Amino acid sequence: MVSGTGSNLRALLEAHDDPAYGARVVGVVSDRPGIRALEIAREAGIPTAVVALRDFEDRAAWDRATAEAVGVFAPDLVVLAGFMKLFGPDFLARWGGRIVNTHPALLPSFPGAHGVRDALAYGVKVSGCTVIVVDEGVDSGPIVAQVAVPVEADDDEESLHERIKLVERALLVDVVGRIAREGMTVDGRQVRLG
Repeated sequence: MVSGTGSNLRALLEAHDDPAYGARVVGVVSDRPGIRALEIAREAGIPTAVVALRDFEDRAAWDRATAEAVGVFAPDLVVLAGFMKLFGPDFLARWGGRIVNTHPALLPSFPGAHGVRDALAYGVKVSGCTVIVVDEGVDSGPIVAQVAVPVEADDDEESLHERIKLVERALLVDVVGRIAREGMTVDGRQVRLG
C-alpha cells in the first residue's frame, strides 16, 4: 500500500525478482491517484487500485472499500510502503496481524507523522527506524525490527530523514522476506520471525 514516491515499493520489487527472496508483490493499493508509486507498480507489471478517501461518504465506508480492494489481490501480508492513512475496525478485522509498516524513529519514541522532526527537537543522539505490526493506534503496534542511525551534529530534518530512509528500505525488504520465508508469530507485544 502506497501514498507517495514509491521508494519502498521499488526496493520490494527489486527484491521480489530474486526467487530466493520468498515474497512477491501481488498488487498495489493507493489512497491517492497519480502518484509515482503507481507508475512504478505499472512499469513492473503489478496490478494497481486507487481507493481515495474523498470518493466515499465517510471514513468507515473508505475503510471497508480499502479492505475489499486489498482482498482482490489475496495477499498473505499487507505491507505499508509509505502509506499515510490509519485504518479503522473493518480493515483491521480483516487484515489485522498481517499488516506491517515502517516508521522513521525508534518506537515507541516519536510516533506520528513527524518522527524525525520530533527526535531532532528532543535532542536525541541516536534515531533510526522501526518495522511494526499495525494495530489500531498510531505507530503503537508490536515491534518486529529496528535499526539505529546516529544523529550527526550538523543534521537537519532532511539530512537525517534521508539517512534513515536508506536503512528503512533495507530493513523493510529484509523483514518482508523473512516473514515470507520463515513466518511471523505475534504474542501480545512480542514478535518472533521463524
